[in-house]
Amino acid sequence: MKKKKLINFIQTRTGFFCLLVILFTLKYIFAAYHDFNLGINDPYQHIIMWISPIGSAVLLLSIGFYFSKPVVSYVIMLIMDFANTGLLFANILNYRQFADFITVKTMTNAAKVAPGLGKSAVALLKPSDLILWLDLIIVIGLLLAHKIKIDQKSYGLLTPFTITTCGALILSLNVFLAESSRPRLLGTTFDRSYIVKYLGIDTFTVYDGVKNEQTEQVNRNANTADLNKILTYTRKNKLPVSPQYYGAAKGKNVIVIHLESFQQFVIDLKINGKEVTPFLNSIYHSRHSLSFSNFYHQVGIGRTSDAENMLETSTFGISDGSLFTALGSSNTFQAAPQILRENGNYTSAVFHGNVGSFWNRDDVYKNMGYNYFFDQNYYSHDQSDSIGYGIKDKVMFAESVKYLERMQQPFYSKFITVTNHTPFDMDEEDRDPNFKTADTSDKAINNYFETAHYLDQAIREFFDYLNKSGLMKNTVVMIYGDHYGLSNSENETLAPIIGESSDTWNSYNNVQIQRVPFMLYSPSLKGKIMNEVAGEIDVLPTLLHLLGISNKNYIQFGNDLLSPKYKPWIVFRNGTIVSQKYVIIGGKGKKGTVYDRISGKEIINYTEKENKEIAELAKKGKMALKYSDLLNNHNLLRFYTPKGFKPVDPGQFDYLSNFQQMEALRAKLKTKSTALISTHKHSTTRFYRTDAPELNGRHNEITEIPESVAENHLDKKRDNDSQKKKREYN
Repeated sequence: MKKKKLINFIQTRTGFFCLLVILFTLKYIFAAYHDFNLGINDPYQHIIMWISPIGSAVLLLSIGFYFSKPVVSYVIMLIMDFANTGLLFANILNYRQFADFITVKTMTNAAKVAPGLGKSAVALLKPSDLILWLDLIIVIGLLLAHKIKIDQKSYGLLTPFTITTCGALILSLNVFLAESSRPRLLGTTFDRSYIVKYLGIDTFTVYDGVKNEQTEQVNRNANTADLNKILTYTRKNKLPVSPQYYGAAKGKNVIVIHLESFQQFVIDLKINGKEVTPFLNSIYHSRHSLSFSNFYHQVGIGRTSDAENMLETSTFGISDGSLFTALGSSNTFQAAPQILRENGNYTSAVFHGNVGSFWNRDDVYKNMGYNYFFDQNYYSHDQSDSIGYGIKDKVMFAESVKYLERMQQPFYSKFITVTNHTPFDMDEEDRDPNFKTADTSDKAINNYFETAHYLDQAIREFFDYLNKSGLMKNTVVMIYGDHYGLSNSENETLAPIIGESSDTWNSYNNVQIQRVPFMLYSPSLKGKIMNEVAGEIDVLPTLLHLLGISNKNYIQFGNDLLSPKYKPWIVFRNGTIVSQKYVIIGGKGKKGTVYDRISGKEIINYTEKENKEIAELAKKGKMALKYSDLLNNHNLLRFYTPKGFKPVDPGQFDYLSNFQQMEALRAKLKTKSTALISTHKHSTTRFYRTDAPELNGRHNEITEIPESVAENHLDKKRDNDSQKKKREYN
C-alpha cells in the first residue's frame, strides 16, 4: 500500500519535483565523500553537509513550477537538474586535477584554456562518475516510456511560491547551522573547501560570483593610495646584494627551461637501480650550478601560468583563477623581458609547442614585452610529433634551435616543455628500453617516471647543442619545475618509492612534496647546493642581481636568494607557510596545524618564542598575498613607472611574423648582428643531435624553416583573422 502511494505521488508534479531533489542530494553526498576532501571532523558537520545541497536544489527546480504548460514545466525541472549535476561534475574533475573548486573567474575564462585539454580531461574520468548521471538517464527513460506520467494539473502561482519559499528557508537554516559551527564563515574565508563543506557547491558558486563582482567594482575604484601602501611594503623588504654574485653573469644570455610538472623528489631518485633523470642530476650537483634543495612552487589554480607569472614578475597569482586568463589581456606588467630590454638591450622569446592562446599566452606575452613567441605554428605539423599538450620535448628543442640562433644576443629565452604533463602519456617508440619504470597500482605514477626520464634526455640533447655551438660559454641556464605533477590522492601510493611510509603520510608530507627543482647553471659560476627554504616568487630578484641589474625601484614580492641577509620563508597561494623551522598549514585552530619542518612532528604545545615566531610568519604571509592581490586585481602598476623603465607597448609585437622580423633585423644590422648564425657565418643546427624517432630521416625539420613560416604563414593567418572579423561583424 505504501509503495503504491509513493508511486502515485511520483506521478504528481510535486512528487516528481521531490524525486529529483532527493536524487540530486544523494549523489551530491556521494560526491562529497567519494571525490572531495572536505575535512569533516564531527557529526554536526556531517549533518550540515547533508543539508547543504537541498535548499539550492529546491530553489533551482522550483523554477519549473512557474511554467503553466505541464510538458514545459517538466522539461525546465530536468534542465535545472542537468545543469546542477553538470556543475557538480565539473567541480569533481577540477578537484581531481587541482584539489580545488571552480571559481566564477575560472568558468568565465574557460575558453582561453580549452584548447588541448581533451586528453587530460578524459584521463580524469572514473567509472564512479556514471553515478552522477545515472538518475537522470533513468528518469528521462521512465518519462519517455510513460512509466512516469506528466501531471496535467494546473498549479497556479501559490504552489511554486510556496516551494521557492521552502527552498529559501532551508537555505537560511543551512547558513544558520554553518555559522553556528564556523562563525563568520563568509567573512573570513581563507579556504574554498570550507564554504563548500558548510554551504554546498551551488551556494559557493553564487557567493564566489558576488565576491568576483565586488572585486571588479573595487578594481574600477582603485587609486594611487593603495599603490603607495604596496610601495612602502616592498621597499621595506628589499635586501642588500651579494658581493660575490651580484653581476657575476652580467651581459650573459639567459635560457629558462621550464620543467612541466617536475618535482624535486625525482632528482637523484633511482627506479629499479636506474636513475630517472641522470643528466639533471649531474647539473644539480655540478660545481657550476647554484642548486636549491628546498625550493617550493607557490602556484594556485593557474598552475603553469601562475609559475610563469611569478618568475617573470615576482608577484603571486590571484586567489580565484589564473591571472593570465583573467587579467593578462588588460593588466600592466613590469616583467623580466622588458626589464632586461631596458637594462641590457636583451631580446626575448618563448618557445612552446602548444597553441598560442592556451593560458592566454599570446596576449600576456605581449603585455610582458616578449619580442617573439614561437607557438605550435612554428613547428612540425606531423601528428606523430605531438602528444597531449603539444610538440614532444625532444622535437620542440630540436626544431627551436633554427630560431634561437637567429636571435640577437644577449637574449632572454624560455622553453616550456609539455611531455611530462598529466596524464603522462608516451608513444611506445619514445620509451627508453634500458629504463624500467615503477610497477605500482597507479598508472599515472608509473608513466610519470617514464615521461620525466624522456624529459631528462631531451634536456641533455639541448645542452649538448649549447656546448657544441659555443653558446653555453656566454649563457646562464635556469632550470625549474613549475608545480606538482602527481596529486595528493596519489601521494600515498608514491610514498614507498621516495622512502616514505604510506601509513604515516600526512599533510606535512603533502607540503614537503611540493618542492620542485631550481638550478642556475653557467660555466663561469662558482656553484653550490643551497638548503635554505626558497620559492618561485624569489626567482626574478635573484636573476636580476646575478645579471647586475638592481631591482630596488620595482614592485616585487620576492627576495634575492643569494643575499647575505636573505630570510628563508615562503607562503603558498593557499596561505600555507614554510620557513626554516616551521610548516604552518591553515584550517585547524587559531594558528593552524604547525609542524617542525626538519623532524616533521606536529607542534602541540607552543613556547612563548614559538607563538611569537608563528604569529609573525602568519602576518607576513597574509600581507604578501594581500598586497600582491591588491596590485594585480586592481591593475595598480598602470599608475607607477620605475626610474629607468619604459612601459610596454604590446602593439609593437606581432607573433605571426617572428621569422621575418628576425631576418629583417639581421639584414639591417649586417656585420653588427650578434645572432649566433651571424657570428658563425653559417647555421649551427648541424650541431644538434637527437635520437627522437620522429625526426629519424627528417633532419631537414631541424635545419630548415618550414615554408608555411618563411612565406605563407603570415598571409594565411592574417587572411583567417580578416575573415573571422568579417564574420563577427556580420
